[in-house]
Amino acid sequence: MKRIFLLVMTNVAIMLVLTVVVRITGLDQYLYAKYDVNYTGLLVVSAVFGFGGAFISLAISKWMAKRAMGVRVIDKPGTAQEQWLLATVRSQAEQVGIAMPEVGIFNSPQPNAFATGMRRDAALVAVSSGLLDRMQRNEVEAVLGHEIAHVANGDMVTLTLIQGVLNTFVFFLSRVIGDIVDKAVFRNERGRGMGYFVTVIAAQLVLGLLASMIVMWFSRRREYRADQGGARAAGTGNMIAALQRLKSSTEQPLPAQMAAFGINGGRPSGLARLFRSHPPLDERIEALQQSI
Repeated sequence: MKRIFLLVMTNVAIMLVLTVVVRITGLDQYLYAKYDVNYTGLLVVSAVFGFGGAFISLAISKWMAKRAMGVRVIDKPGTAQEQWLLATVRSQAEQVGIAMPEVGIFNSPQPNAFATGMRRDAALVAVSSGLLDRMQRNEVEAVLGHEIAHVANGDMVTLTLIQGVLNTFVFFLSRVIGDIVDKAVFRNERGRGMGYFVTVIAAQLVLGLLASMIVMWFSRRREYRADQGGARAAGTGNMIAALQRLKSSTEQPLPAQMAAFGINGGRPSGLARLFRSHPPLDERIEALQQSI
């Protein structure tokens, strides 16, 4: 799967760091002194910081994936299984017209997989040891097709652009709210005081949470497209079988580090569902069955 959760959390961290840096350096005061009459300038600055944070997190996504998941990239296959894995990814990449991604394996007993990368032609596809051990090869092929579809569809870049747009408005609106609260509640008429800064941080966190919900909604939509890609690569029946296999594995919850990253999104319910990058497996299986 795409490393959406990691992308969002990295992006939020970067935005908060940028906010603190702007405040400490005084750039906040220098720039916003002009915005009492010109919010166009603030919007431009917001776009620079908003898209900057999103694309920084995208640029380091593959490096972070390898570090966080302990991915061992297969440079030279040492087993027949690794040879098959590389050959399958290479064949699927050629079918959809992308360059051969890096292929790796990470240690986990749970069946899982993800794809990430800043460009379609410089991606990483990684699978868990549990996926290779517990799934049939036709099911693994379907999962790989799902991940290759994410790469071919440019999902990471698309979601980064969406995140950048949302960042821009989070950055912009949080400062507008900070101005209003600073003047209306704290009665600060000279410059911007601590009330403004605290309000900006609080508003940025709340608005960032709402923005994450929107990003996750788009992510869930794109999971269905990736499932269709897996069905084209390995057959609809095999894609359904792979999802059913993943469904049975959810009886043992994924480790916290894995839960947000894998092809298996678990069984979210209630409000938690709004913050999930994947639709429920039952809904994904039903969508594939209806496409037959």
